[in-house]
Amino acid sequence: MATKRHTKRGSTLTLAILLVVLIAITAYLVVSIKNDAKAAEFNAVTLAQDDPDDLAETTLINAGDMAPDFTVDMLDGSKVTLSKLQGKPTLLIFWATWCPPCRMELSKLQEHIIDRYGDSINVLPISRGEERAKVEDYISKMGYTFAVGLDGDQSIYKKYATNYIPRCFVIDAQGKVLYSGVGYDDEIAKQVEQNIEEALR
Repeated sequence: MATKRHTKRGSTLTLAILLVVLIAITAYLVVSIKNDAKAAEFNAVTLAQDDPDDLAETTLINAGDMAPDFTVDMLDGSKVTLSKLQGKPTLLIFWATWCPPCRMELSKLQEHIIDRYGDSINVLPISRGEERAKVEDYISKMGYTFAVGLDGDQSIYKKYATNYIPRCFVIDAQGKVLYSGVGYDDEIAKQVEQNIEEALR
């Protein structure tokens, strides 16, 4: 009788361990799939840069177009309407916390753009498709003090593009797009600054 009880307890313990392992594996797979999807989009930016047709199909607003108007909720609780920023150039950036080139662009935003141009331009980085808490945590952790917009449902982003981030747009004082770019590297940073200079003339 004692042997049977011992066997039953052993079986229950084995089942419990297997259940915990199964739950852990499932959680890992869910996270991995999400990360793989994000990585796929990031990697697709590099691939798309070699495929002008794909970039053209996913880009809804190009240089020469008027920037679609929108109102965005800001991280600090305020609202910003793009058309009300007219009168000086605007640098509009769509980004996400999980995107390496987005993080690189944000890390240089204060020194290369905000400190350099000051109040002569508007800078509007908008987080695409992420919850407020996640964005707030990232901005706080990085010590950024510039204003950040939230586009959790991607409704603003979808006025400008259908895929790929980071995306940046240099918009002149009258609301016309001077530059539309995808990704981030030294060459793109240079083009952004050149177009800001042009918008300020």
